[in-house]
Amino acid sequence: MTDTLSSAQARRIALGAQGFSRARPAVPAARHIHRVMDRLGVLQIDSVNVFARSHYMPLFSRLGSYDPALLDRVFLSRTTHYVEYLAHEATFIPIGDWPLWRFRMDRFRERWASPDSWPSQNPRTLAWVQDELRARGPLRPADLRADAPRERGTWWDWDDVKLALEHLWRTGDVAISGRTGFERTYALAEDVIPDAIRSREVPRSEALRELVRRAARSSGVATQSDLADYYRIRDRAAVAQSIADLADAGELLPVQVRGWERGGRPLKAWRHRDAGLPRRIEAAALLTPFDPVVWFRDRALRAFDLDYRIEIYVPAEKRRFGYYSLPVLVGDRVVARVDLKADRASSTLQVQSAWWEPQARPVDDAGRLAEQLALAASWQGLEHVSVSGWGTAADALHDVLTALPSASVRRHVHAREQVA
Repeated sequence: MTDTLSSAQARRIALGAQGFSRARPAVPAARHIHRVMDRLGVLQIDSVNVFARSHYMPLFSRLGSYDPALLDRVFLSRTTHYVEYLAHEATFIPIGDWPLWRFRMDRFRERWASPDSWPSQNPRTLAWVQDELRARGPLRPADLRADAPRERGTWWDWDDVKLALEHLWRTGDVAISGRTGFERTYALAEDVIPDAIRSREVPRSEALRELVRRAARSSGVATQSDLADYYRIRDRAAVAQSIADLADAGELLPVQVRGWERGGRPLKAWRHRDAGLPRRIEAAALLTPFDPVVWFRDRALRAFDLDYRIEIYVPAEKRRFGYYSLPVLVGDRVVARVDLKADRASSTLQVQSAWWEPQARPVDDAGRLAEQLALAASWQGLEHVSVSGWGTAADALHDVLTALPSASVRRHVHAREQVA
């Protein structure tokens, strides 16, 4: 029997699975970070730092104003609990999950075994990098660059060594042992991953089934394409077989969601058996574009009516919403998007544009949005918030922020307003 869910019920199930039905802790601690990771499974890493780097954002969205140094201690300065790998894009994963990704490491190795591949044509570079890591332990790329064997002739090229590190990481021969600032430190996998974990063999079919199981648990309710995208599994036949196996075992329950259609026909969907249906979602949060709630654009459009495109690479005069706009969640709706910039010199959070989404209720939502922006400024140690006039939500947002007793609000003109 297939149950039927409304689109609102599906949203609440999905948000509950992602941790948005829980109250934020008064004082976020390491255990809260681990709890969020238990729900997400992965934390996507991104280098854009116009407001805050993406991997800091999902924890802020769920926990509120936590100390970013806490994330640095848990994820960047040691690898006791988490390590980096391509589990979506570049992500933090639980270190115990390393064997689940052996199938992807092996696939990289097979792909690069052909005689015309870069690794096949650069064996000396690969061997030298591994020898250096074996002899000297964990190294930053800059450490390797400083000791480059330039006397060996024309084979040496710094870009080749960076490629070697990335190739060896993808095949699992090298692991990332931490970061200094945002710079990676590389080491041989055997120096990072405990032997008991590294030596564990997980057959490909079992690994894929486990990843689909985890994707379903983290998604709450999902289509096959949603489950495949969560861990970027391209073998759709294997995903379909994993879904069938999990459904046979009673772990996935077939459902139909009103409005989840393609070509006028309902999409097949599944609900994880442990996924609850919250009576309501009270949360309000700024989301990074790489939050699992919205990172798969098809799902974001289908479930939240959010038609999202990152405009970093769009010329400024052609941007519709701004350089790096963040979706805004209020309850079970994505109600707005805001383009934020942390201006450290003036200690100001600049709201460069603010736009209502079609499902917004501006009279009700403006206050919740303003509160999250004031919280974001405080989280980043910024004393002021400034709002430009660019966007359908800008004026209302400025007025509500001005009324907040804790907010120091300014107006500024964004360059895009001048173009308009």
